[in-house]
Amino acid sequence: MKEILLDNRLQTMVRDYVPKGEILDDLVCFFSIFSDYTRLRMISALAISEMCVSDIANLLNLNQTTVSHQLRLLKNLNAVTTKRQGKVIFYSLRSEALNDVLLKGVEFLGY
Repeated sequence: MKEILLDNRLQTMVRDYVPKGEILDDLVCFFSIFSDYTRLRMISALAISEMCVSDIANLLNLNQTTVSHQLRLLKNLNAVTTKRQGKVIFYSLRSEALNDVLLKGVEFLGY
């Protein structure tokens, strides 16, 4: 067995800091938003402007069914909001924080 080099106070701090339970579950769900090529492209597009399904499909050269499926997932993860105008539903990012995370990833990778 490995010897623990951290003192008890530091061990306690680390244990308290590492997420667990519901917080860990929520973080895993949050970061799953960024784990799919299509969702990542859609988040990037929605960071610029709200759009409807057909706009997203046309701009990103995707099937409307694929876009609808991914938007439903993003909505279930509370990442996007909707606004209805007549028969058309427009999607937008719920929070600029999503774009901030995406930009931090780009910065981390050195682009």
